[in-house]
Amino acid sequence: MTRSLMMMNHNYYVYIMASQRNGTLYIGVTKDLERRVAQHKEGTFEGFTKQYDVNRLVYFEFFSDINAAITREKQLKKWNRQWKINLIEKKNPEWVDLSTNNYQFPYFETNPVMPANAGIHKPSENGPSY
Repeated sequence: MTRSLMMMNHNYYVYIMASQRNGTLYIGVTKDLERRVAQHKEGTFEGFTKQYDVNRLVYFEFFSDINAAITREKQLKKWNRQWKINLIEKKNPEWVDLSTNNYQFPYFETNPVMPANAGIHKPSENGPSY
């Protein structure tokens, strides 16, 4: 299998974790969201999310292209806090932990937050368009 075909077979996720509703936020990118969220919840790695108990998956977007996912992650990290909260609350107004049910992610299959290859949202003067 060629490298380009292998790349096409991957899914990538940009995700937002929170310590609680309106709490500390963390934005990351991964190709294995279930594994990565479990690592956050279990405190596998020392660092920001373990220090601030950031272990609730409150938002994610799906991408089939890693470059698009990385671009989106960097973009979201530059957004101000209120824009991030607005983004979360548009799709998850109750800040439900989307990884509940023993990390089985039942919510993912039936209610994806963003479709594959979701467009990159650029903030305007009045904030981003969600």
